[in-house]
Amino acid sequence: MSGQRTAGASADARLAPSGGGPARRTSAWAALGRTLGWQGFLSLGFLVLAAVAIAAPRILAPGDPLGISPVDAFTPPTLSHPFGTDESGRDVLTRVIHGASASIGIGAAATAIGIGIGAVLGAAAALGPRVLDAALGRLFEVLFALPTLVVALLLIAVIGGGTTAAVIAIGLSTIPGYARMLRASIRGVASSGYVEYARLDGVGRAAILVRHIAPNALWPLVSAATLGIAQAVVWVSALGFLGLGTAPPSPEWGAMLNSGRVYLASAWWMTLGPGLALVATAAALTVLGRRFANRRQDQ
Repeated sequence: MSGQRTAGASADARLAPSGGGPARRTSAWAALGRTLGWQGFLSLGFLVLAAVAIAAPRILAPGDPLGISPVDAFTPPTLSHPFGTDESGRDVLTRVIHGASASIGIGAAATAIGIGIGAVLGAAAALGPRVLDAALGRLFEVLFALPTLVVALLLIAVIGGGTTAAVIAIGLSTIPGYARMLRASIRGVASSGYVEYARLDGVGRAAILVRHIAPNALWPLVSAATLGIAQAVVWVSALGFLGLGTAPPSPEWGAMLNSGRVYLASAWWMTLGPGLALVATAAALTVLGRRFANRRQDQ
């Protein structure tokens, strides 16, 4: 009887469709829908438009973001200029769309620097000798106690302002947070039951690191990176508003807010466009980051 059951199970396995077919794809979409919800899909749709604005802004705004037209200066919002024009007659909507590459792109680049270096230092602290862990831990605590924007301002005071300086300053100032997060995540996974079982089963350290520790410890960085980009976009705009980021007349959202504040009483639309773009981008990234984090906790 046992042999018949084994043969029958083997036959059923051969007759079963490989890869799960439509059922597995439907299950994957259902899981994605439960993870994101309608707020997540709305945020994802906005970020897709933002990605288009970064990669090919002329698809959404074919005009010249730097082209001036003094005759059209301070035009309020109309059908031809939905966000009005600025003091030089430049279309605000066109400048907002073309400014996505400066604001969001710089924030993403700075986050990549912070996560890349922070992951290396966090892994070294978690997997290295105790002396290295203690030294890096004290360094992380000191740097983490300082506000990120203050650290960025100190670095800009040393290396100077500009786009490159803003990327480096914000990226370096976010390293301690990512390093501490990854260190704690690796320590937690390394002490878990399934890793202990793998050790007792004779699995090598390298195999445990690749198969178990890395996939489970690095996942929290996905949601952290999404939230980190949202924060970095705000900090980039703050530096631009202070005149320490991308220099005018480049269409960077912070610099546009700084230019529009002078005319806030008479031409409020000059700050409305970049302000809405900044808030919407930060909100969309925050919603997605929290959705991914909650999904991971539920698992």
